[in-house]
Amino acid sequence: MNKEVVLSGIRPTGFLHLGNYFGAMRNYVRMQDNFNCYFFVANWHSLTTHPDTKELQNSVHRVIAENIACGLNPDKVALYVQSDVPEIAELYLYLSMLAYKGELEKTTTFKDKARLQPDNINAGLLTYPVLMASDILVHRAVKVPVGKDQEQHLEMARNFAERFNYRYGPVFPTPQAFNFGNELIKIMSLDGNGKMSKSENQMATLYLADDNDIIRKKIMKAKTDSGPTTSNSIKPDYIENLFTLMKLVSNEDVYTKFNEDFNNCIIRYGDMKKQLAEDMVAFISPIREKAADIQSNKELLTTIIHQGKEKARYSASATLTEVRKSIGMNY
Repeated sequence: MNKEVVLSGIRPTGFLHLGNYFGAMRNYVRMQDNFNCYFFVANWHSLTTHPDTKELQNSVHRVIAENIACGLNPDKVALYVQSDVPEIAELYLYLSMLAYKGELEKTTTFKDKARLQPDNINAGLLTYPVLMASDILVHRAVKVPVGKDQEQHLEMARNFAERFNYRYGPVFPTPQAFNFGNELIKIMSLDGNGKMSKSENQMATLYLADDNDIIRKKIMKAKTDSGPTTSNSIKPDYIENLFTLMKLVSNEDVYTKFNEDFNNCIIRYGDMKKQLAEDMVAFISPIREKAADIQSNKELLTTIIHQGKEKARYSASATLTEVRKSIGMNY
């Protein structure tokens, strides 16, 4: 029986962090045995907002290394670099003929990015949803793990697929948003302001590449308060986040002990953060060390990237054969 196709990409900008791990990468690892998975490093997408490419190669290598260190098996999935698959660019061209200026200008991310970078409102930024649709449709993926900020783009990908099928013939399935199971975990910034970020407020984000001392320092600086004054109080978001982190990386009895201390109004946040820091070090350090080993092995990285390219191009070329035939481009 053919497995359903799952696709997801990650931009090689900034460093992967704990939110990426629990929000996406851990689920990718679970998916690889049950689905036909295509995971890619979106280096073309990164050019829309980061035109300086001096560090791009290192960033691509780091993302691949960290994904493998987190448990992705390149023998089970297609782990590839977006620019290694020229079929994506060809499909992007065809889909561009089905995308309209008005709908592209209305996308939330375009308006946000245009506001943030008024001197770099490029065509790639405007047509970002078209390239994202091409990423998905080139493998005829049916399941796409996306966050809230990408749901609009996925809806546009469905629209482009339906327009293509209506105009040229049934080539593409309709991709749907997908989350593995019901366990959606949101990791907040350690200062209590929004989610952890690859680029903003680095001292409030736990990166998978952080060394042990930095991990301890960040957690000890995490926002707390003077503690509850009534039993079984509702935890503020920033306190709840510390308990969420502890539940993810600490032993159950440790979590239970500090949770009971909170409910009984005797919690010592300094002790809790010291414990959490050591447990977080024990969790992150093996990932960091394995990723560093992989990244330093250029021959291994080249082999993994080439292997992913071959898998991705095999799938993409089959799709483009059908696309060209439907359009009438097979002269």
